[in-house]
Amino acid sequence: MSASPTSMLVINHSTSLIKVSSQQQQQQGQFQDFLPVMANKLGGDGLIDELCNGFNLLMDSEKGVITFESLKKNSALLGLQDLSDQDLQSMVLEGDFDGDGALNQLEFCVLMFRLSPELMEGSKLWLEEVLQQEL
Repeated sequence: MSASPTSMLVINHSTSLIKVSSQQQQQQGQFQDFLPVMANKLGGDGLIDELCNGFNLLMDSEKGVITFESLKKNSALLGLQDLSDQDLQSMVLEGDFDGDGALNQLEFCVLMFRLSPELMEGSKLWLEEVLQQEL
């Protein structure tokens, strides 16, 4: 199940806040992808830790997943208050691989990588590096 995303999330390491840019803003060149900068600065493990921090900011603490309701509840804290319910629901649906209507931590992290074209390109190099270290 894949919805057409109307918004993109990125983690801003300096404030550990999540920022959003609509597709319209992205087309106007106002979207800045902070994930590659964070990856270069923090390394692979540090980036994953920061993504987990972002997940924890958005998740429903009782359910342990990001739901539409938890995203909406925390949207003002994270600068997402201008997004419509439809935009928020689209973000959840875009990353919901198992169809349960929510994002678990893995789905959230995968979504963040998918929304960052530069990270997708660099992830092949990271994978090769990790495999070499493991061997």
